Amino acid sequence: MPGPLNGFRIVDVTQMISGPMATMILADQGADVIKVEPPGAGDLTRAMAGRRHTMSPTFAIANRNKRSVVIDLKQP
Repeated sequence: MPGPLNGFRIVDVTQMISGPMATMILADQGADVIKVEPPGAGDLTRAMAGRRHTMSPTFAIANRNKRSVVIDLKQP
């Protein structure tokens, strides 16, 4: 069932906790949230699990219901 924000598109360039949690709420309400991550390690919360090649629970929760893309914003 679509939420009240169905039809809105949000570009999420935030990292760590506050920004991803805020955009998680928007995604939970039906917005199309696209998370932009830098190449390489990606969002810093991915590594909070402490194990290599494992996604941290914090990252999984804060980025649910989002699509993601890797973009190198330093290159034109």
